[in-house]
Amino acid sequence: MEFIEILGYLSALVIGIVLGLIGGGGSILTVPVFVYLFAVNPVTATAYSLFVVGLTALVGAFQNIRKGLVDFKTAIVFAIPSFIAVYLTRRFLMPSIPDNLLTYGDFILTKNIAIMVFFAIIMLLASWSMLRNKRPEPEPGTTIVYNYPLIIVEGFVIGILTGLVGAGGGFLIIPALVLLAKLPMKTAVATSLLIIAVKSLIGFIGDIETMELDWNFLMVFSLLSIIGIFAGVKLNQLIDGKKLKKAFGWFVFLMAIYILLKEFSLL
Repeated sequence: MEFIEILGYLSALVIGIVLGLIGGGGSILTVPVFVYLFAVNPVTATAYSLFVVGLTALVGAFQNIRKGLVDFKTAIVFAIPSFIAVYLTRRFLMPSIPDNLLTYGDFILTKNIAIMVFFAIIMLLASWSMLRNKRPEPEPGTTIVYNYPLIIVEGFVIGILTGLVGAGGGFLIIPALVLLAKLPMKTAVATSLLIIAVKSLIGFIGDIETMELDWNFLMVFSLLSIIGIFAGVKLNQLIDGKKLKKAFGWFVFLMAIYILLKEFSLL
């Protein structure tokens, strides 16, 4: 096994640890790890990411369910339009995108380059969300009015984004649950993991029908990520999550810049 592959498998542990520590964010690394460390095609990498993210988030969600932290009503309202959108995106939209999207002189914008550039933009948004870290908590004792139409619309939009880039989208889901469903932060993080698990795994079903997958590789990578999430939950009691989130936000920002430079052949 080459050093770069060993680094890739160690990254699986890191992905799980970050998910366990800060309740999201780790999944933003899965596509770059698959593409740059395992040389997986970007389209296939997004499919692999959906499986790994979905399975790892499901383990975390079960832990949160046992603790009574999950708001099932909000999860259902958000998850239904989300998993419909992600399935349709993976099953029909992704296969219909042409291999060559744009030609300008000697430059050809391919489907693979477009996916990675779009993914880098999502990473920049994720890093901004983690660095900003200003999510208002609902005031105790206030009357909560759920904005279900907006929750449904955002669920559908995030489902499309998840289908395109293969990331869980926790950095978008958690603010939506806090602002639109008025959930406390701990409940929002816990509910987000359940939503991520359901929509990612259902979206992955669309890939099973359209591409060949290396199941042995997927299961080994997923197992390491699951071990990581258990370790992350334990470490959460020892490490300041806010400081870690900011540090990870800067790391994601630098990764996004690296992807943009790499895809436009500037590195």
